[in-house]
Amino acid sequence: MSAETTLDVSELRELVADTLDVEPSELTDEVLLIEELEVDSVVALELAVTLEQRYRIKIPEEELGTVRRFPDIQDLLNRKLRG
Repeated sequence: MSAETTLDVSELRELVADTLDVEPSELTDEVLLIEELEVDSVVALELAVTLEQRYRIKIPEEELGTVRRFPDIQDLLNRKLRG
């Protein structure tokens, strides 16, 4: 990973919280994005686009569908950034 694409968890949490329009403190590792934060398909797509632009990656729709909690986002990005 280059310095530019190193995953900073606190920055990622801020970015995701901002995109989901919630406080970073609400975005715990345990909270369910769809069921508890009411993330719908439009917001999920917006999040994917934001992450793709920020980290210069591509997130296929089927992979986005596996994301249920914040750690899932971290895992997905780590896999993508490692190539």
